[in-house]
Amino acid sequence: MSIYDSLNEPQKEAVFHTDGPLLILAGAGSGKTRVLTHRIAYLIEEKGINPWNILAITFTNKAAGEMRERVDQLVGFGSESIWVSTFHSMCVRILRRYIDRLGYDTAFTIYDTDDQKTLMKEVCKLADIDTKVYKERVILSAISSAKNELVSPEEFELNAGGDYGRQKILKAYREYEKQMRSNNALDFDDLLVKTVQLFQTQPDVLEYYQERFRYIMIDEYQDTNTVQFKLVSLLAQKYKNLCVVGDDDQSIYKFRGANIKNILNFEQEFPDTKVVKLEQNYRSTGNILNAANAVIRNNCGRKEKTLWTENEEGAKIALRQFDTAYDEADFIAEDIEKNIREGGSYNDNAILYRTNAQSRLFEERFVAANIPYKIVGGINFYARREIKDLLAYLKTIDNGQDDLAVRRIINVPKRGIGLTTINRVQESALERGIGFYEALKGLDLIPNITRGAAKLDSFVALIEYFKGRARTESISDLLQEIIEKTGYMESLEAEAKREDEAHDRAENIDELLNKIAAYEENCEDMGEKATLSGFLEEVALVADIDSLDEEQEYVVLMTLHSAKGLEFPNVYMAGMEDGLFPSYMTISSGDLEEMEEERRLCYVGITRAEEKLTVSCARMRMVHGETQYNRMSRFLKEIPVNLLDTGEVFVKKAEETEKEKTVFAASNPYFHAKKSFKAQPFSVMKGAEQFAASKAKGLDYTVGDRVRHLKFGEGIVENIAEGGRDYEVTVEFDTAGRKKMFASFAKLVKAE
Repeated sequence: MSIYDSLNEPQKEAVFHTDGPLLILAGAGSGKTRVLTHRIAYLIEEKGINPWNILAITFTNKAAGEMRERVDQLVGFGSESIWVSTFHSMCVRILRRYIDRLGYDTAFTIYDTDDQKTLMKEVCKLADIDTKVYKERVILSAISSAKNELVSPEEFELNAGGDYGRQKILKAYREYEKQMRSNNALDFDDLLVKTVQLFQTQPDVLEYYQERFRYIMIDEYQDTNTVQFKLVSLLAQKYKNLCVVGDDDQSIYKFRGANIKNILNFEQEFPDTKVVKLEQNYRSTGNILNAANAVIRNNCGRKEKTLWTENEEGAKIALRQFDTAYDEADFIAEDIEKNIREGGSYNDNAILYRTNAQSRLFEERFVAANIPYKIVGGINFYARREIKDLLAYLKTIDNGQDDLAVRRIINVPKRGIGLTTINRVQESALERGIGFYEALKGLDLIPNITRGAAKLDSFVALIEYFKGRARTESISDLLQEIIEKTGYMESLEAEAKREDEAHDRAENIDELLNKIAAYEENCEDMGEKATLSGFLEEVALVADIDSLDEEQEYVVLMTLHSAKGLEFPNVYMAGMEDGLFPSYMTISSGDLEEMEEERRLCYVGITRAEEKLTVSCARMRMVHGETQYNRMSRFLKEIPVNLLDTGEVFVKKAEETEKEKTVFAASNPYFHAKKSFKAQPFSVMKGAEQFAASKAKGLDYTVGDRVRHLKFGEGIVENIAEGGRDYEVTVEFDTAGRKKMFASFAKLVKAE
């Protein structure tokens, strides 16, 4: 039996069409990765194409890893020669080899978002820009948008005209680019832009990669932006064997520069394109797909397709409307506990919402109910202070031209080097047109530096010592030596406000060492040399979503944007209200394209569910410190009633309504009773207690007392912190360990 016999007819059609441009419109859950991997195998086994002539591009490291694993299983020997990569990883590999043609050193540093923000603060000072009027993040966003559209500072100037605001951004753009080049650094946008520039200005380099990549496949093509489109066009223009896979109905990253026209107009850009539609869904039940189809059909800017499945119809979509967001969180927490009691697993459940701020109520409720959870897209591990510090040491050792990294660690741990001394070094470096670290190595040329010279010399000597060690030691041994010789751990302990803070930071450093060890081990398995540059490059390309560990037992909380590409047996879409999803801004703007993007986001959320989908909304919700009264989302009204399970009809008595208003007001200082509550036909309210903190005048126990908890048993109170709405109590329980709880939820009783 052939491996291709397991494919359905449209999938086979896509796999067997190998020459010329091909557009595969792949609906959610239609097996697009399966098609791509089988197409690669077919090219090698049946068409005799060399593996090194094939390039497959995905958008995340996680997707690239999964595709690499599946390609290796299908192809076997020779599969390691196929480039399976993200856009950014591919560009890094090309630039490491050829960026010197553009005047950069090949040992360039990659700046993440935090690095960019730090640099932009410096840029605004140098360019005399008032950051109270022109925020750094707004300027960075404008620069990023320009780069995504391949607009250089020179072109930006032509478009700025007499616009005073754009002139300020232009000034920042120029200075930012000057500082980036001086630091021998690239941001994520630069990785793409510089590769395009390389191809446009170096015909021999372009021809080399056109010959190398005769067959190109791009996944998630609907998410590409202008610079990515240009990059792909340049690579494919010689042989035109370009296969793109995507779903215009899942284009949800306009705010990142994604251009849906790249997929909608593909046939115009690449004549003689063959189009194949993959509409059979293997993930979800019939009712879930019918709901998704009904919603997305309201969009005008799309290619017609309808998802269908051979799976069973399954449960109807559960629609629940509550009076308050507290009730919504309470219901979802209890429903998850019910699933667990019936034999389910925590990691079968995902809560999806429109904005990150919506996670707080679920977190509070889950802590109270002892439900394990993880927020995807929270603070990135690599953005933590201690990790940034140690990576800055490694960056300085690897690339002394990175001024940002050098300045970050020059006084970490504290060496008594003052800001005045650092500023004098910086001024001297700017005047002489050299890097900060280079200026440190020539202190005798800096006026008025005598007092701090010895400390600066000591710092330079330390870095030079580490540079020598880096040539002979492994990366993990080098980092251990950095931590030891700088006394970094001791400084963390001294600065920590709490003992557990120092412990948490130490655990993060251990995790960084684990990451290095895994990188070194992986290099050994691949027969490659583990290098400091290689490790820093890998770290720079890590995405938040890649941190999702599917083996762990926890409920996943994430925004709808973060959920793309994932799937869960049981999905809750919370906060489905006009004003929240879609947002007030989208509704009030009247922009059809913006509304259609929001609807596509709703479609993505619905199609994450495999077996069960619950959509919920609240009539009253606190947003930005104000109470909002919202109608049910217009997207919910687009789902046919026959697909919905609206639960029990519950009409409240007047006294119950007044009681709930009082409870909500007590727990929300910004609450104003603007209008009375009115139950709607499918309103569902549970009989359990409201999840609302009502701060007591005082507590019956204090630090050091033994207390008893209904679930965790007895323990000793370690800390009590007074908050605005409630007391936060930390208890070390005899059997359950340390727990932090709100006093009104914990209901702790002093033990006899």
